[in-house]
Amino acid sequence: MTVDKELEKLSRLTPPAATPEARSRALTAAMQAFDAAENNAPAAQGYAKGWRQSSIINWIWSPVMNKKFLAGSALATLLVIPAAGYLAIELTRNGLPIVDQTEIAGNLSKSEASKQPAATAGQPVTVAPQAPAGNGSLGEQSVADAPQDKESPVLANPDSSQTSEFDANDVAALTNKPEGSAAALGAAKRAAPAAPGIAPQRQFAEPMAAIAPSPAPPAEGRVQIQLDPDRERFANAAANPIKSVATDPVSTFSADVDSASYAFVRRSLTGGAMPDPQSVRVEEMINYFPYDWPGPDNADQSFKATVTVMPTPWNRDTELMHVAIKGYDIAQATTPHANLVFLIDVSGSMDEPDKLPLLKSAFRLLVNRLKADDTVSIVTYAGNAGTVLAPTRVVEKSKILSAIDRLEPGGSTGGAEGIEAAYDLAKQAFVKDGVNRVMLATDGDFNVGPSSDEDLKRIIEERRKDGIFLTVLGFGRGNLNDSLMQTLAQNGNGSAAYIDTLAEAQKTLVEEAGSTLFPIASDVKFQVEFNPERIAEYRLIGYETRALNREDFNNDRVDAGDIGSGHSVTAIYEITPKGSPAVMNDDLRYGAADQVPPKTSDSAHQGELAFVKMRYKRPGEDKSALITTPVNDGNAVATVDAAPQDVRFSVAVAAFGQKLSHVAAVDTYSYQAIADLAAASRGTDAFGYRSDFLGLVRLADGLSQR
Repeated sequence: MTVDKELEKLSRLTPPAATPEARSRALTAAMQAFDAAENNAPAAQGYAKGWRQSSIINWIWSPVMNKKFLAGSALATLLVIPAAGYLAIELTRNGLPIVDQTEIAGNLSKSEASKQPAATAGQPVTVAPQAPAGNGSLGEQSVADAPQDKESPVLANPDSSQTSEFDANDVAALTNKPEGSAAALGAAKRAAPAAPGIAPQRQFAEPMAAIAPSPAPPAEGRVQIQLDPDRERFANAAANPIKSVATDPVSTFSADVDSASYAFVRRSLTGGAMPDPQSVRVEEMINYFPYDWPGPDNADQSFKATVTVMPTPWNRDTELMHVAIKGYDIAQATTPHANLVFLIDVSGSMDEPDKLPLLKSAFRLLVNRLKADDTVSIVTYAGNAGTVLAPTRVVEKSKILSAIDRLEPGGSTGGAEGIEAAYDLAKQAFVKDGVNRVMLATDGDFNVGPSSDEDLKRIIEERRKDGIFLTVLGFGRGNLNDSLMQTLAQNGNGSAAYIDTLAEAQKTLVEEAGSTLFPIASDVKFQVEFNPERIAEYRLIGYETRALNREDFNNDRVDAGDIGSGHSVTAIYEITPKGSPAVMNDDLRYGAADQVPPKTSDSAHQGELAFVKMRYKRPGEDKSALITTPVNDGNAVATVDAAPQDVRFSVAVAAFGQKLSHVAAVDTYSYQAIADLAAASRGTDAFGYRSDFLGLVRLADGLSQR
């Protein structure tokens, strides 16, 4: 009890204040122990140094506090703590992330910095100073939307290779700036000279650009934020509906020879992910493959149509009407002279292996395919457009290839000005009765200058009047603006392709150079009229973005698709015969308001299922020509196996495209059934395209069962 009372008395006493000498000794001993622990701590994973992770404030604080002239004085606390706090507030207020000292010191050595592992798509990455949004590379994308706390500081993750680099000069610059300007640091970084012969390192814009405020940090003091790896925009629409022949017997659409969708789907599947349904345009998948459709015998007859009616593999109560159009193939010896302008995106986001390096290899392939008297020009754009190569004959091939090799990425994406400059060069070197074409190669948005689809569409529409066509080539992932590519290609009398591999570049720019570069017809339109006495309903498979009004077919002022030398176009309708149990629409009680009483079929039209019409303009002509083809029982086959081999394979591709885009009509038709149909109709497959297709079907089957 006595001891307890004594302890109780002592607890009420106020402890004596520490003497300055005692305070100094305690502070010095604590700091020395802290430094010893720092220096002896095991290295964090991914770091060469053995420092523990702490903030830039501690990195500055520690050596200052260990100075003998401060360590021995209580004045140190009064001076340094407010200064450090002020610096921390200023850094946070100006949007500068607080970076670990391991990152600061580690970046003093470039060899050590180069060892940092790169972030990959789908992994949590650090929020760090970013380039302007829209450039497309993974390290430059905005953070996925999430509820945010605007007042919370943003902390960097030392395990990310995307954190900004600091060195001793950066720290000095910060401490010498009264406003604590993080923008000044970014400017200093951008102003640093690059090593000779080496492309400048991608620079960051002002910190925190396009970054959402961070939520409150977790207990460990670090925030990991998941970046959205893909920000593609696709030009697609809902699948075509089933239409009643009694009320809507005519279907009208524009030709489409683009192939971008198939290549993008392939890249998604081979990358281990099912494609975005909006990225799937079934007609582009069908028309990606070469088919041996019968073609016209001479140039006077630009096209020939072949129609096959067969049972539908995925619905025994409907039929497929397969329409195949083949264009006249210009012999290589008679191809016209070509005047090509390569309009190349060299913005900072193109600094990826599958972007500018692949692009350069692709254009080298094309240059080697051209004739000696063809002309090539090169325009680049990144913020501002510039002419890299004036119109040059291919006979000077080494000069052209050297200009391509010198291209380096850097800057933002100002495509509108580049388009204007490219068309000016094409007009300057215009070849009468030849091919005059701008070939735009890009990875994504045009985010400087006029950048809306409508603004760029207007520019292209104005320039195509000069007789200059447009080809759009897309590269890379993460920022692909497929919607804009389609808009530009469709309104520039051209085509769009997606280049994901050098093999695809070989196919598009070398093997199919004739159909890619040399047009034989423009404003190609199709119109199909179904006979209501034989057909109850129909559904056009694909071509959703190519639909035209019925009256547009005969209006030569309405723009439509263009077809190159030897190109083929395939369209497939799923049709429901009259009286089939698959009919979805009830008969009208009173009949359509504009429907005339049905007349008895005369002998000329008896037995017809449909009537196919095609309009097109020959090069240099303003008035369209018309081709017609009646479809009757003579075009029908009794079984799927009886259909021609190419017809069956294209139907397998159509089924695959519909299944990827979630069309209800093929819900019960399995990937295995698609693979079986494709394998049985693969044929010789000289280039292996059909075998690759079978591989994609199997990949989709496996991925869909996860």
